[in-house]
Amino acid sequence: MKFLSAAALLALAAGVAADLHNVAVCVNNRRSTPIGGTGWSVSYNWAKNYEIDPTATKCACDLYRQRNTGNKQWDKCPDCTFDGLGCNSAGWHIGGDEMDYYCNKKCGAQGSEAN
Repeated sequence: MKFLSAAALLALAAGVAADLHNVAVCVNNRRSTPIGGTGWSVSYNWAKNYEIDPTATKCACDLYRQRNTGNKQWDKCPDCTFDGLGCNSAGWHIGGDEMDYYCNKKCGAQGSEAN
C-alpha cells in the first residue's frame, strides 16, 4: 500500500512539474507594478503588465504545431490553433518553457505568458 501511495504522489508531482497550459501568448514590454497595500504589509502585491504580440504568438503557435520531439504531452501539439490573439490547445499540450523558447528565440518576442 505504501508503494502505491508513493507512486501516486510521484505521478502527481510529475504533472505539476510539467507546467502544461491550454492557452499561451507571446508578450513584450513585461513589467511588474505594485498594487494595493503599503510596503511590508500583508496586502502589498504586484501585478504583471505586458503587451500581447499576436504576430509572434502566431509564429510560435505554428512552430509548436509542427513540433515532434518525443512522446511527452508537451512534445507535440497536434491541436494547437491560433485564434487571432492566443495559441490554444484543447488537449493541454502547450509547455510553458517550450512556448517561451519559441516566442523568445524564434519569433522575436520578450517571452510568453500562459494560463
